[in-house]
Amino acid sequence: MRIQVLLPSIALASALAGCVVEPPRHYQRRYDVAPPAPRVAELVVYPARGQTAEQTDRDRYECHTWAVRETHFDPSRMAPVAPPPRERPEAPPPGSGTALGAVTGAVLGAIVAPHGDEGGGAAVGAIAGALVGNASERAQAEAARDDRARYDDRGAQPAGDGAGAYRRATSACLEARGYTVR
Repeated sequence: MRIQVLLPSIALASALAGCVVEPPRHYQRRYDVAPPAPRVAELVVYPARGQTAEQTDRDRYECHTWAVRETHFDPSRMAPVAPPPRERPEAPPPGSGTALGAVTGAVLGAIVAPHGDEGGGAAVGAIAGALVGNASERAQAEAARDDRARYDDRGAQPAGDGAGAYRRATSACLEARGYTVR
């Protein structure tokens, strides 16, 4: 009798089990991802002489202050990397400053030249304008290179040796106070 009562439940469970779909494989796959880079001043400190949490916090702060004073490196004051300098949407083609200077100089030279000698004034103005336009174009290009170099230098100065010296100094201080540092 009991089997007759369970039979419909077993049939329903079997029917519903056929409707279950295995989750997609990509949820079950493990991906090899590089671990994040460790933070500069991340130290794991274990009290080796039964220090309290308050004592540990005070010692960590005092050792941090000492290490900053000794190494002149403070990880809490690391300068953020500046964004790259804004670039002009469309740079004018090379030589356009020279051409613009020549045209402007020719027009001005023709205007200021004595009556009857406008052609000579335009020629002299064109040469002078071309020289000024070329110098201006070179100055702009040099300023752009300097900006790029300044940005590259700023971005190329990571924590470096200062961070290592700070970490070693903090570890030495904490170990001297009876902590195990990893």
